[in-house]
Amino acid sequence: MNFTITPAAEKFIRFMLRTDGGPGSGFRLAVSPGGCSGLAADISVKPEPAPGEAVVERNGIKLFLPAESRILLDGVTIDFADTPAQTGLVFHDPKATTCSSHHDAKAVQ
Repeated sequence: MNFTITPAAEKFIRFMLRTDGGPGSGFRLAVSPGGCSGLAADISVKPEPAPGEAVVERNGIKLFLPAESRILLDGVTIDFADTPAQTGLVFHDPKATTCSSHHDAKAVQ
């Protein structure tokens, strides 16, 4: 699986795991087509992956990724933005050409 997590996004994910997760918890990232970047996300902290979700570790962070997310994240850079206009994960997808603004992902539990 070829995707990148920026230091800002990694810091956000670690914060979410510390705040909402227990030992062994992971960050569920369910990505679907949509939004200006070409991707929309539903994020949450879960104690374990759901059936069919892959566990991908990056820098000690456990990501729980459904099958569709694994396909859609190929080549994507996951970043975090905290600006007056948006706060949340931002997906930089070189394959997307729809528009230049970005989609906010909000934590859902």
